[in-house]
Parts: sequence; C-alpha cells; structure tokens
Amino acid sequence: MASATVLSASGGVYDVRLDDGTVAEASLRGRLKLEQRTGDRVVAGDRVEVEIHPDSSIAIESVAPRTSELARRAPGHGRRARVIVANAQRVIIVFAARDPEPKRRLLDRFLVLAEASGLDVLIVMNKIDLVDESTVDEFLAPYVAAGYATLRASVRANTGIDELRDIVCGSHSVVTGPSGVGKSSLLNAIQPGLGLRIGEVSEAVHKGRHTTVTARLIPLDCGGYIADTPGLRELGLWRVDPAELEHYFPEFTDLLGTCRFKRSCTHIHEPDCAIRNAVDDGSIDRARYESYVTLYEEAAEQKV
Repeated sequence: MASATVLSASGGVYDVRLDDGTVAEASLRGRLKLEQRTGDRVVAGDRVEVEIHPDSSIAIESVAPRTSELARRAPGHGRRARVIVANAQRVIIVFAARDPEPKRRLLDRFLVLAEASGLDVLIVMNKIDLVDESTVDEFLAPYVAAGYATLRASVRANTGIDELRDIVCGSHSVVTGPSGVGKSSLLNAIQPGLGLRIGEVSEAVHKGRHTTVTARLIPLDCGGYIADTPGLRELGLWRVDPAELEHYFPEFTDLLGTCRFKRSCTHIHEPDCAIRNAVDDGSIDRARYESYVTLYEEAAEQKV
C-alpha cells in the first residue's frame, strides 16, 4: 500500500503521483464504484491509498475525505454536481482584458462558487497588453473595493508572471476561467517546459477554443500543485443556499444585520434595506448587486 495524489481522472483511467514522486496509471477498485460522493468518485486533487500489485499494476483502494471541493452544477438540466478539483486551497480566476471580452456576471459566478467552497481567491486579468491601463482599472475596481486580491498579467510582455509564480509555489491552487483567456499560456510561463496546448480565440464568435478537456493537477518544480481546468462557458451554481448568498459578496459584510428586517432581509424587495441603500448611494457597485439578485433567484429556484 502507498499514498498518492490523483493528477487526472478521465474515462475510468487515473494518473496518480505516489508520494515518492513516481507517476503511474491506476484503476479504481470495484467497491469504490459503489460509494456515494459528490460528483465523480475520484477527481484530480484527491488523496488516495493505492495497492501496487506484483505485476506493477496499481489499484486505488480508498479515497481520503476532501478538505475542499470546487464544484459546479453539471451542464444540462439535471441535479448533479461536477467536482472540478478536490483539496485546493486557492482559486485563481483568470479573465482576459480582451479577446475574449471579460464578462462581469460570469466572473461573479466564479467568485460565488469559490466563496461557497471556502477557498482563497485571486483574480488575474490577463492579456493586459491589449488594452489601456484605464480599461483594466475600470473592470477591476468593484472587486478591489470588495477586498479581492487581483493581479495583472501578460505573457507576451512578461508582466505578473514572477508574482504569480511566487503566489502558487508551495501551495495547492486551481486555475479556472472562461475558454481562451490564456490559462495554459500562464501556466507554461510559470513553469517553462510544461508544454500545455494553447488555443486561439475564434474570430467568428470571439470565444476561446477548449484546449484542456479535463482537470489536471500539475506538480510544480517550486513545490505544491496547480490544477489546469477546462475553460467554462456555462457555470451553474451547486449547493448555494439563497439564505447564505449574502455572505459570498464580501462588500455586503459590514452591513449584514443592519436592515430593518435584520437577518431575514433578502436585500431584493424589503423596505429600508441597508444593502440597497448602499447601492443607491454608490458605496456598493450596482452591477455586483444585480449579479447578487440574479444568483439569488437562481439559487432559490434550485432549492424548490
């Protein structure tokens, strides 16, 4: 028996990294297929116990409880989860300053999923060489005001690469974001020689082409892991209680409990709502509040 970390899981085939650094292919022990777990039974980032057989084949015997799960609602209309990666400490959400154009509503969804998972967040605005600095300032301003850590990056201009490497070294991070924003390019820059495929942005629809098809955990030369994940164009909420959503918008924190209806206020239709008053006076960004309302309604519908 030996301990290992799952690097990738696809089609019933699991690449694992033993604690001695050996990387090998493993299968799943039959009884594990019967266990109930969120989403897939074994995903990238899981810690597992494996048995190494005399013929050198390896079987996953057990899976350790997860310290965290970054999960989204499975695409379609079902009520299933898709766990993107397990046991991460930090989510690095990458958006491009241009090509494709950044969408605030989608970024807000990523942030809520990260907050609901209890993970640290870093927002990376990539491809900043394609726009004026003021454009980046304007996009990031509401998130800086909310207290999120942000980083500006450009692989072409070699901007932000050293800072990002310093952040991820020695820890377990997951990189996520829409297709075509340059996630793989950033990872290639962080760890030269990695050789991840890089996709182009479609001129017809201005959306990135998928180059990563499944989450893969990458051991870093400087220590720790970073998970490369498929670009997402659809991001459904999973296990987000509408009553808890207010806690996933950090700029609301100081005002919670100060509405007329205290903790029962939904911040949508009640009179004398401190959150809505703050939106009206400009101390809370209106677009962020509108995202809250949309996500609240979605979470409430899912709960029915």
